Amino acid sequence: MDQLDQRAELGEFLRSRRARLRPEDVGLPDYGRHRRVPGLRREELAQLAGVSVAYYTRMEQGHGQNVSAEVLDAIARALRLDGTEREHLSHLAGPQPRKRRQAQRAQQVRPELRTLLDAMDGVPAYLVGRRQDVIGWNRLAAAVFGDFGALPAQERNLVRLVFLDPATADLYADWECRACEVVSNLRVYAGQFPDDERLTALVGELSVKNEEFRRLWAAHTVADNKIHGVKQLRHPLVGALSLSFETLALPGDPAMFLVTYHAPPGSPSADALRLLSSWSASPATQASPAPAAPSAPAAPPGTARA
Repeated sequence: MDQLDQRAELGEFLRSRRARLRPEDVGLPDYGRHRRVPGLRREELAQLAGVSVAYYTRMEQGHGQNVSAEVLDAIARALRLDGTEREHLSHLAGPQPRKRRQAQRAQQVRPELRTLLDAMDGVPAYLVGRRQDVIGWNRLAAAVFGDFGALPAQERNLVRLVFLDPATADLYADWECRACEVVSNLRVYAGQFPDDERLTALVGELSVKNEEFRRLWAAHTVADNKIHGVKQLRHPLVGALSLSFETLALPGDPAMFLVTYHAPPGSPSADALRLLSSWSASPATQASPAPAAPSAPAAPPGTARA
């Protein structure tokens, strides 16, 4: 399959959202053992949305490309969708591409951004692009999260690392939460760019190689991206790290984000970052990759990948 099937994605998303609602959630009687499907029936959902059963059934079968904004809004209300889920539904129900887009060019990291990354001394930082590919990083990010430069370019992907790299799984104290987060973010991206062939390849690889990814992907969960918060890490060299993160959108490329991490001054985590920084310091190395020849300094032995 060259790209995700947008019609199938629409139907699966609607069914997954309908299945999570109980009749009592929307003021309908529960018929107990006579209910043969989880959640609401199609008839009940159609009634709540004010559309015919046949019309809603066609939507679940993937025929939703000409649905009006008013009908989509009514269905979203009936399904109790939040803002992110509503936007995702709109993308899935939008018109399908008439022809496959030309292959996307690789995202370029401007020299000014590489200089900025290098200048962020004491702050682990990396650039995330399409499909959550890691496309730039600084020396301390390599020390904390792993030597991205040692990986082939196609493997520098946060989702892939979370599910296929044992060191990354060990790094996150709450791996389950991190796994749900990256899959949810990938679902949002898939709704916007279903014809991205590299996305399809990534989803296919992970679905074959990791059962937990397969389960989470099938759940069709989309949620607001966490643009700031705290990550609890278990670093193999310095132990527990509690790092606050900020995710900054970059003007000029809506699919590129700068993610930074920091620790409160004087905290054990701040001391640990200083240790990692001193261990990995080397004036002969360059922190983030140039577009033509990606490279990064080696992190201390045993460092996990992010």
